[in-house]
Amino acid sequence: MMRNRLYGGLLLVGVAVFVGASPAGAQDTYQYAGNPEINLPYPTGNPSEHGFFTTLEFMYLTQTRAIGDQTVAYRGLIDSTGNITGIPGTYIGSRLGAVTTGDFPRGGFQPGFKLDFGYKLDDGTSIYVNYMRQFEVNSHAGASLVPPFFRSDTSLADTFLVSGVYNFPAQFAGPLNKTQYDAAQIAASPTGAGGGNTYGIWNGASQMDIQFNQWFTQAEFGMRVPMFQNEYSRVYGMGGARFDWFYDRFKWLTVDYDINGNQSPSYAATYTNTLSQRMYGPFVGCGNEVFLGNRASLSLDLTGALLMDIIKERAKYELNDETIQNKLSRDEFNIVPSVTANVNLWWYPIEGVQIRAGYSCYTFFNTKYMSSPVGFDYATIDPVYSTQFIRIVHGANFGLMLFF
Repeated sequence: MMRNRLYGGLLLVGVAVFVGASPAGAQDTYQYAGNPEINLPYPTGNPSEHGFFTTLEFMYLTQTRAIGDQTVAYRGLIDSTGNITGIPGTYIGSRLGAVTTGDFPRGGFQPGFKLDFGYKLDDGTSIYVNYMRQFEVNSHAGASLVPPFFRSDTSLADTFLVSGVYNFPAQFAGPLNKTQYDAAQIAASPTGAGGGNTYGIWNGASQMDIQFNQWFTQAEFGMRVPMFQNEYSRVYGMGGARFDWFYDRFKWLTVDYDINGNQSPSYAATYTNTLSQRMYGPFVGCGNEVFLGNRASLSLDLTGALLMDIIKERAKYELNDETIQNKLSRDEFNIVPSVTANVNLWWYPIEGVQIRAGYSCYTFFNTKYMSSPVGFDYATIDPVYSTQFIRIVHGANFGLMLFF
């Protein structure tokens, strides 16, 4: 018994000497509840001191293109009455694609921001809430009455645009005198009747513009818990609840002019398709921070989430004088797995201040996207939404964290 006590006492003395002999100039003091002070070479301040912290982070992100390739309009027009060609429904013109979703530019980064606010407990556990937003990404394309290099036949049919919208009511007829044939027919009529040989706003139009808008939002309420630590690295676990939101909007404007260049809101129509995906669910993960020296460290965080995706599909045709519209409204539900990775380089210039720069990647599986954004049947609008195997939001970040 005496021998065991002697060995135990010598061991305690040795540990005390080893800890006390560590150089104080390159170390900060870490203390845990119920344990003696342990000196570690971390430049992060004393984690045993509880208090609030906040972070403001600038982000520069890009995300996967979430729209398919679809031809929206062509060069030319259609003889809807048969008075021009003798056969109703005859296509006049080259039928070259004029407006397609493939004309949208690919890729591109957009700025955003992230805000964190939290509280650190005595044992190093942090409870936090954050909000991240990528600003809206806008893509535009379109066509006008000027074809490439002014190429057209002698009828100038390719200076017009036509699209296959059908089953629309008479309010969408557009001007009756779009062409010289209409004007001649109206002039020859004793009552001034006639025209309308290219019936409909989308037949013989002068201008069409399309745009696609995307943005991404994320919010978390979570906890970061210390799990393992030695002199040069530490491991921590993370968990909580997460909200992710993808918002995609496609907009198509069609404008008609009469032969005299007159235009009114009743000669223009707008089609809008909105796909909103709000996702809610729990997340878990872990991270590792390694001390590099000179008040710098490198961290890697990995999290996984299983999210309930509440999908809202909305599509609408509307006359621009706001007298009539038709709308599709449909809701769906889906399960979306998600994996997030963050790599950050940290620098601690003074106690209570942290500066970080890094790269973030947010991946989502089994989300929806607009594979064919336009449903051409006005009466029964039915655009095509398909499943996108993987959707990625990624980019650089730079932030400042303050402890107080």
